Amino acid sequence: MDRPEITCDYLGNARASSRLASALAHIAEQIIAFELAAFYNRRNRQRQIGKRILSGKLQIPLTPEQAAIAAAPPDTKIWLEGIAGSGKTSAGVGRLLRLLELGIPAESILIYVPQRSLAQPYLQALRRHSGYSGGQVAVQTIGGLSLQMVEAFWFLIAERAGFGHPHDLPNFLSLESVQYFMIKIIEPLVNQRDYFNSVRIDRARLYSQIVDNMNKAALVGFPIDQIAPRLKRALPGGVEQGHIYDDAQTCALAFREYCLANNLLDFSLQLEVFLDHVWNLPQAREHVRMRYRHLIADNVEEDNPASHRILADLLRLCQSALVIYDSDAGFRRFLGADPENARRLQGFCDAREQFADSKVMSDEGRALGRALAGQLVAALGGSAEDDPQPSLITEAHRYHPQMVDWAAGRIDELVNGQGVSPGEIVVMAPFMSDVLRFALVEGLRARDIRARSHRPSRALRDEPAARALLTFARLAHPRWHMRPAEFDVAFAVMTAIDGLDLIRAKLLTEMLYRDGRMLPFSDVKSGAMQDRITYELGARYDRLQTWLNNYIEGAPTEALDIFFRQLFGEVLSRAGFGFHDNRDAGNVSMNLVDSARNFRWSLEFMRRYEEGTDLGKDYLEMVDRGVIADFYLRDWIADNDDCVLIAPAYTFLLSNRAVDYQFWLNVGSEGWARRLYQPLTHPHVLSLGWPAGRTWTDDDESAMNRQTLGRLILALTRRCRKEIYLGYSELSESGYEQRGLLLEAIHGLLRRSAADNINGKARV
Repeated sequence: MDRPEITCDYLGNARASSRLASALAHIAEQIIAFELAAFYNRRNRQRQIGKRILSGKLQIPLTPEQAAIAAAPPDTKIWLEGIAGSGKTSAGVGRLLRLLELGIPAESILIYVPQRSLAQPYLQALRRHSGYSGGQVAVQTIGGLSLQMVEAFWFLIAERAGFGHPHDLPNFLSLESVQYFMIKIIEPLVNQRDYFNSVRIDRARLYSQIVDNMNKAALVGFPIDQIAPRLKRALPGGVEQGHIYDDAQTCALAFREYCLANNLLDFSLQLEVFLDHVWNLPQAREHVRMRYRHLIADNVEEDNPASHRILADLLRLCQSALVIYDSDAGFRRFLGADPENARRLQGFCDAREQFADSKVMSDEGRALGRALAGQLVAALGGSAEDDPQPSLITEAHRYHPQMVDWAAGRIDELVNGQGVSPGEIVVMAPFMSDVLRFALVEGLRARDIRARSHRPSRALRDEPAARALLTFARLAHPRWHMRPAEFDVAFAVMTAIDGLDLIRAKLLTEMLYRDGRMLPFSDVKSGAMQDRITYELGARYDRLQTWLNNYIEGAPTEALDIFFRQLFGEVLSRAGFGFHDNRDAGNVSMNLVDSARNFRWSLEFMRRYEEGTDLGKDYLEMVDRGVIADFYLRDWIADNDDCVLIAPAYTFLLSNRAVDYQFWLNVGSEGWARRLYQPLTHPHVLSLGWPAGRTWTDDDESAMNRQTLGRLILALTRRCRKEIYLGYSELSESGYEQRGLLLEAIHGLLRRSAADNINGKARV
């Protein structure tokens, strides 16, 4: 293949840069042509060997309607719609396996989902049925696809996109790295100009809302300099609120300018570059057209307008497609989901199919969902003959701890009394606070029932396992002069050593923590105190203390991800320590390892443009500020464990699984219907469907709350096979009375039941 000669002389001036871009474009065309030829050769070989694949090997049990979807001709584009639990994803899995059975190369199949955890049914099916060849099935989100395409065509678009170093490689930032650079760039601006002085929220949450505004602009498709005008037109809140929106936009523009100057791509800039530059390249379109010939797009109602735009183009380019839409969903609206816009995709399909019957919920569960939802939105209600009571179990309590103990006792009856698998039980609330989570975990542990929790979008420092590791990192790196407080050391020691309570951990710390160092257990001079601590726990403490001291003496590294991995693997995960056989602690530890490694890579990249800093110290300071954790797939796929799941309601929904028993706690909380207070952003106003210039009113807020809660109730009941337990306490964990919209709907349902003389069927 003839290649134009490229020398470093091309870097001298603008004309030379233009010649370099032309040369690179020519090379890219040659490479794409070569890849296409290789692709056709592989596909032809695959078709030849396809006959050797046993047809029965890739089959899964399907109903007739699912089998019809799976067996559709490989040149058909199908729109499949239905309620949750009606078997749509199973039909999609069957379609995937059928395509492979026909000898279609795996690498030509694209599974497109809003977030990677929703692709798990497809990946699990591929792992179970390995009798195919031809590469790997591609699983993509809008984030993953845009990253790969921008990276592949970077040198063709970097200069025209306005990057300061178009001949250097890009650096893609995680959510955590974005917050670090935002703090670095925006914090001086905020302090100098006294921005956000009337906003009473944590700085980390404030910066995350600026990031959210930028992401919404990219997903919907408007410039970031239009964020403040949109918010001010729709949310008139006086002069002060207008200044807040202006300040947020000024910060966003300053951050964008810094990213362009230093080849940094946060999600919003990555998406804009992909949509405005890469996707318009003929080479990029041709590459995608030849690579992905068969498309399966699941949960498109949870995706955003940018994804829908890409999917519309893919539907024009691909040979076959299955587009799956979940009715009455769209729970990721706060992340940009637009179910109304997703319906446009059915216009690109040849056939439209609908699954109406649930294969999960019982008749009583269906009745309960319709009855509760109908109390909120009449259009969501069911028949008057529906009897919701048989699937509903509720009990009222005066105090919050009584409700938690009731829930733990009911779970004990199910698991230890009736033999129900813990994995078929989920306990949820609108917000899973530390107090509620701790009380539930300890209550179940006392009854020998395993439990795990999943609470995404929390600060890294908020998890006990992460706090312990971060404290040990400070102890192990004295040159950073970040000596932890005595209580933090006591908490870390208690978390690290199995069987050590907080009182004895505090005693150990008072006696053995001196000048930023941990002393050996033998320095406890009192025999009575040694007996109180116990020599067994003292030996475990000594093992931890010796490891830390050896690390300090052996030239500590600034690579904290290596430190975390070593401490976890050599000490904390061993028998006798707190992380042993603890799935939550293990997940948090590995998330922290990934977080520190990604941060180190990002900062090492930046050393090309500005003087380097101490990466480990910078990371600890960043975490201390309360940065929101990134998305970690391992947290979403841990449902294989036979444990009771404790999670916020929306987290359970987005895992897209069904269970036998659900516990809804704090049903009196307003959090079931009311969105979080976000003074710098608004998910509905910054959406594609909101008319420009229209004012958001209290009536809009009330209607949206009722609609949101009604759909939430339907979604939860459709993911429950047997019974739902409602936990209510008159006083919240903070001691305040609870009178939320969900409680109002429950009271309305019970009043209607009493009027119909069916209250005797309720188990209260």
